[in-house]
Amino acid sequence: MQPAEFARINVAYNRVFCPGRLSVGLVLPLEAYAAGAEPALRGHLEAAQSAEELGFAALWLRDVPFNVPSFGDPGQVFDPFVYLGALATATSRIALGTSSVILPLRHPAHVAKAAATADVLSGGRFLLGVASGDRPEEYPALNQSYDDRGARFRDSIDYIRAASSAYPRHEGAQGTLTGSIDLLPKPHGTRLPMMITGGSQQTPDWVAQNGDGWMTYPRNAAAQGQAIVDYRRRVKAAGQPDKPVMQSLYVDVVADPAAPPRPIHLGFQSGTGFLRSYLREIETLGVNHVALNLRFNQAPIEKTLQLLADTVLPDFS
Repeated sequence: MQPAEFARINVAYNRVFCPGRLSVGLVLPLEAYAAGAEPALRGHLEAAQSAEELGFAALWLRDVPFNVPSFGDPGQVFDPFVYLGALATATSRIALGTSSVILPLRHPAHVAKAAATADVLSGGRFLLGVASGDRPEEYPALNQSYDDRGARFRDSIDYIRAASSAYPRHEGAQGTLTGSIDLLPKPHGTRLPMMITGGSQQTPDWVAQNGDGWMTYPRNAAAQGQAIVDYRRRVKAAGQPDKPVMQSLYVDVVADPAAPPRPIHLGFQSGTGFLRSYLREIETLGVNHVALNLRFNQAPIEKTLQLLADTVLPDFS
């Protein structure tokens, strides 16, 4: 029997993630752009406001410190934490998340302070997705080692968790907190909800035990279902309550609602009929949130957002 809700953490966590239910969010920027190109970012705050008004559950920001040509995607260009401040004032209800902050490239004290600030300024609407990073070219630019990023990721998680308490005590590779100084502000809720992306150079048991949920990628139904069952089995074995699972999905939504699917990078092109059936399927597999990325969408984004709001969101609100 599923619980009525996941652990009470903050407003965003408990609005976006509900046991047995799927909610739908969007990856910023809300525009299409070619591989290797930079997004124009025209009207980006207005687009975020439109997504909120249409009823999408969350907006997700990527952490892309450097534009790496081989990676082919500079993300939303803006620093995610600075951008979160702008989005917090431009919106009032929609959740704001990072997918994901590259912890080994940032000091955990800065992450803890910036994340708690975003959480407070947004009234508890912040979700902290974190990852170990997958672009080796960025590490020398910050004088960091790529090979030991997994260890720094673990140390950062412990540091950020400790910083949520008053006058914290923590001793780790990236600093010592003696209890004589405090880090402000504190999160809006009980703590910062941290969603771990993929494996993040950790064991599956560590991921299940130390995150507040799991961010993963699209797989075929059998593989995705098994991955979620395995994750939740490990959560239960750790003696913890159930935790949410979310996934990303690139989509190119075409006008014909009956259009069949055609594979694209980490997703598909299709009409809304297939998209609805796909979302229902992953909901039954245990996915609690999907973050749609419209980067490869060929129709005008405004038109697609309205189409999704009219024909898809009513089934997943």
